[in-house]
Amino acid sequence: MRNASGYHFPFAESTSAVVVDGTCTLLAWTAEAEALLRLPGDEVCGRPVRNLLADPDRWPEVLAQQTETAWEGRVTLRQGGGLQVPVAYRVLPLDTLNAEQPREGEARYLVVGAPSAQVSTWRQDRAFTRGLFLQERVGLAVFDEDLRLVRTNSHLMPYTGVPADLSGRRLAEFLYAEDAQGIEEQLTRVLRTGKPAVGEEHRVRTLVDPRGGRVLAITAFRLQEPDRHILGVTAVFTDVTDHHRARRRLDLVHRATAALGGSLSVTRTSEELAGVLVPALADTAAVDIAEAVFSGEEPPTGDQRQPALHRTAVAGADAAPTAGTPPAGAPLTAMSAPLRARGILLGAVTVWRSPGSAEFDTDDRTVLEQVASRAALAVDNARHYTREHRAAVSLQHSLLPPAMSDSVAVQSSSVYLPTGTASGVGGDWFDVIQLSSARVALVVGDVVGHGLRAIAMMGRLRMAVRTLADLDLEPEELLVHLDDLVSHLVVEAESSDPESGQGEPHGALDVIGATCLYALYDPVTRRCAMASAGHPPPALVHPDGTVAYAEVNPGPPLGVGGLPFEPAEVELAQGSVLALYTDGLIKGGAGDVDEGMRELEARLLRADVLHRPLQDAGRDVVEGLPPRRLPDDVTLLLARTRVVPPRDTVTWSLNADPAVVSEARELVAHQLAVWGLEQLAFTTVLVVSELLTNAIRYGVRGGDERVDLRLVRAGALTCEVSDPSSTQPRMRRAAVTEEGGRGLYLVAQLTNRWGSRYTRQGKTIWAEQPLPEPLRG
Repeated sequence: MRNASGYHFPFAESTSAVVVDGTCTLLAWTAEAEALLRLPGDEVCGRPVRNLLADPDRWPEVLAQQTETAWEGRVTLRQGGGLQVPVAYRVLPLDTLNAEQPREGEARYLVVGAPSAQVSTWRQDRAFTRGLFLQERVGLAVFDEDLRLVRTNSHLMPYTGVPADLSGRRLAEFLYAEDAQGIEEQLTRVLRTGKPAVGEEHRVRTLVDPRGGRVLAITAFRLQEPDRHILGVTAVFTDVTDHHRARRRLDLVHRATAALGGSLSVTRTSEELAGVLVPALADTAAVDIAEAVFSGEEPPTGDQRQPALHRTAVAGADAAPTAGTPPAGAPLTAMSAPLRARGILLGAVTVWRSPGSAEFDTDDRTVLEQVASRAALAVDNARHYTREHRAAVSLQHSLLPPAMSDSVAVQSSSVYLPTGTASGVGGDWFDVIQLSSARVALVVGDVVGHGLRAIAMMGRLRMAVRTLADLDLEPEELLVHLDDLVSHLVVEAESSDPESGQGEPHGALDVIGATCLYALYDPVTRRCAMASAGHPPPALVHPDGTVAYAEVNPGPPLGVGGLPFEPAEVELAQGSVLALYTDGLIKGGAGDVDEGMRELEARLLRADVLHRPLQDAGRDVVEGLPPRRLPDDVTLLLARTRVVPPRDTVTWSLNADPAVVSEARELVAHQLAVWGLEQLAFTTVLVVSELLTNAIRYGVRGGDERVDLRLVRAGALTCEVSDPSSTQPRMRRAAVTEEGGRGLYLVAQLTNRWGSRYTRQGKTIWAEQPLPEPLRG
């Protein structure tokens, strides 16, 4: 501010100021005043103030606002360009510059003014700041650059343990260290960056009363002067504890709903329930389930006795293993809610809070009841699934052969793990089929899909394989017939009319289609022939401890139709172990089949399948594959091979001449004497005579063709006659007047069973007789 002689008065840059004397004549004029009125000081100083008014005639109204010491008001001034500007002003008396008592007529007054709008803003800012420090719902605090409290309102933290005078204190002097650290990290970030932090939530507990604490939403912004000098940081604290708790309760209910719908296992559902409640609602939670629920049954209802409960899941601190008992230790606050669905009490859930925690309130109980209600529905769904799943597994087991078998060719054992997924039990199956001449067929298959449809299809395919196996077909030929069967089933499903109620085409095609591996092992030759319809190859564990997969080229899955199946053959030493399996065993991990096959090799070696009982080894192979995590059923069939010693078989190649029959009878009788089977000589010689006569009469076209006669002593005595004809014999009832036609009828009456099988050179007719009791085995 400058007077007429150039003296400078240091007032605020944003405020205009002038000095007038007792006669209201302008004595001095600031640059801000020049800018406001657009008039230079040289033209204004020495003139009456009234000349600056937009309406000089209103000067008496201005003088009327005067008081004894100072006065303020509003006035409209005229700018240099003829425009008008409303101004708010304040008049203050001044002493003379030499600080002496002014003489009469020498009084001085300082007139400070600014545009009315700007003054209103200043007043609003001041009122807003004062209001913040006076309001009762929001805490306000100003911190210096060292994060020491400079100024607060009385409602910064109206909690037990906060000192009355906070000036100069750090938060850590009265708050938990970790709570204070979290807030100061937020304030430090605001001080450093200048970027406000809005609504960050912090748990706040005092050193005096740490129970529960409060949740504060803190908004902070940096304080700085116009020259950008940093003064500190201001923080607004809003108590959102109730809102936070309500939000957590709602979130708990939502998370419980999502978690409880993800499993159809009673145990897993109980574990999910306990896990959701801790620590969101309590420090410890325990779930007790009625015993009947685990078997899919309904617990007693109505006036019947309360069901026996089993402690199924615990989360948090260690709880007692007995249902209804609290964790060990100091007394706790607790509450419980029943698990009730459709009027049936399925169990109960109980939660505890440890000493020092806030006690449960009505809202907590409401949340627990809501969660328990949803959990009860999930447990009841799991109970229903358990019952249906057990029924499906029971049905599947009834359609499968015994898990263990023992024959001349192999000793076998199987393991079946049904999946625990919501899709239901799959269509896995296996079979061990005893064939003629001590041979055995090993079968493993997998029907596409899950549930009762897949199980029904599995049963049909297993019976079809058994029927085709009785025809003694080669593996690749058997799969062709089986493929035709599945193709016909596909056509039937596609032609089903949903409007007529015939069939169920919706979803039927989901379970039509299967993979299958058929292996045929001959203990006499030690050869194992096999073919695959889209099924993974069997693992071969050799007696030297090495593991390899059979080099079988899998054909298309059953039901594709029109494509051939390639045969494969391996020679197995005595004591070798074949492992046939479904793909659920090698895809139980990340789904990488190659990795799964490598893992299966390692499992077979770790289980020591060569030397341990197969039943125990099989369980070890699938150990660590819990059903509830399996994406598909797992079936494993282990077969340890045996060999028929050369001394127990004999083969003769004979001329196709009726005269050779008598020679054959002598050869057979001699061999039975060598084996000590003289008591079977009469029957065997008669059977051989009939089979040879049949082969020479109907199976040989003449020339130098020959027939083969073989005896096999392996669990039973088998007589085989092979000829080059592909015509199958048939048994018929001969008339009384006929001289022939009774040969096969006699064979059927004299032996346990008989049959015929095709070979690559023609056919073989065979007949079996049981060995005398001391010679069996």
